[in-house]
Amino acid sequence: MIDQTHIRALKDILGDKGIVQEPGAMVAYQTGARYDEGLAGLVLRPATTEEVSAAVAYCVRHGLSIVPQSGNTGLVSGSTPDATGGQVVLSLDRMNRRFDLDLDNRSLHVDAGFRLSEVNQRLESHGLFFPIDLGADPRLGGMLSTNTGGSRFLKYGDVRRNTLGIKVVLADEEGTVLDLASDLRKNNTGIDWKQVFIGTSGAFGIITECVLNLEALPKQVATAYLVPASGAHVMPLLRAMEQKLGAYLSAFEGMSRNAVTAALDHVPSLRNPFQGGQVPDYVILCEISRTWEPREGEQGLDAVLETVLAEIWESEAAPLADAFVGPAHEMWALRHALSEGVKHSGKLIAFDLSFRRGDIMAFCDSMKRDMPAAFPEVTICDFGHIGDGGVHFNLVVPKDGTAATDKAFEKRLRDWVFDIAVRDFAGSFSAEHAIGRKNQSYYDLYTGETIKQLAAGLKAITSPGPLGAVRFG
Repeated sequence: MIDQTHIRALKDILGDKGIVQEPGAMVAYQTGARYDEGLAGLVLRPATTEEVSAAVAYCVRHGLSIVPQSGNTGLVSGSTPDATGGQVVLSLDRMNRRFDLDLDNRSLHVDAGFRLSEVNQRLESHGLFFPIDLGADPRLGGMLSTNTGGSRFLKYGDVRRNTLGIKVVLADEEGTVLDLASDLRKNNTGIDWKQVFIGTSGAFGIITECVLNLEALPKQVATAYLVPASGAHVMPLLRAMEQKLGAYLSAFEGMSRNAVTAALDHVPSLRNPFQGGQVPDYVILCEISRTWEPREGEQGLDAVLETVLAEIWESEAAPLADAFVGPAHEMWALRHALSEGVKHSGKLIAFDLSFRRGDIMAFCDSMKRDMPAAFPEVTICDFGHIGDGGVHFNLVVPKDGTAATDKAFEKRLRDWVFDIAVRDFAGSFSAEHAIGRKNQSYYDLYTGETIKQLAAGLKAITSPGPLGAVRFG
């Protein structure tokens, strides 16, 4: 679908290593992480910001639609091409040269093509890490463009909070490079322009470099499974933990019985930690951490956590029904197995929602009450970041049932869930997965016209060329 003249010109810009055009080699760039597959006309693999600029400028001048792609771990069809075969995928997978660590500033200036795992492996010897904990292993550019959160958002915040600066290429005829790669933590001299490009799905420009805030690696960690007395006791339990533990509290992750059971069924090596093998209706994975080694006479974190849990247990109207402290690697192994376990238990229809913290359990309870009558084929397997208001509201239908392949059924289900989440609970239809083709219609539905006009105007100013899988405006 891409004319050979364009392919030759782009090969002149990027070299042989910078072009992928063989159908077999393009499969990995066309296939998403979950039920997502398109058809690329060409894949570009620039190695520097300058090459991104030159390639983007050429594509814009000749009307070639560009889909930026980072680690391709997204779940909303934001990084894969459509089915036309006429789009150009621009991958960041060769952009992994610059890695400038500033220990005094506790920051890292790095190319956007590095994977999160590699960044943290390199930082480990310095006692530092980029504090975004995810089940996937994305590249940095995608993390910034979608503003990922993760399991330790409660303590460290999201990517936006941990980004000091960026370098970005605009989709205009010049391939304009905006150098916003400041390493300053305080700079109140005007608009914070980097925020235009963080969390906006690549629609306004392609992030090629970033300056990241780093945090000290925890030297002590303690984890526990908490069983709340009921769904209504989850928030009182969280408030009590925050009051008694303060900055020590780094994770408060909710896991439903169906999600935990799916993980245990899918990964036989996981140990079932629950008494008699009976998984509770709802379980909280709690983690506390601190960044220094135990000092002489100082209580260890396991003892701190046990003391706090005992205080909560003995309080009036205790929100805690059961609790036990255990090895962090075992407890997190179960949490990280939830996604794959749920995915393999049937056809997954996933929602990434957020609410005011006090509304999470009310929303989930309403779904469990009303879902059987509205959609009897569906099993709810929810889990999520209760401490920051996020919930991965995963719905599973039998793989061999008609609902698994019925697109009209999935649309009715998505419309129903989103409408209740947004209109009845004032929630967000995308907590941390951003907007891709899967969420485009809901952005169009729930976003006010004034905001759409402002977004369209900003898009016209920054990147007027055909860029990204998302339409703002």
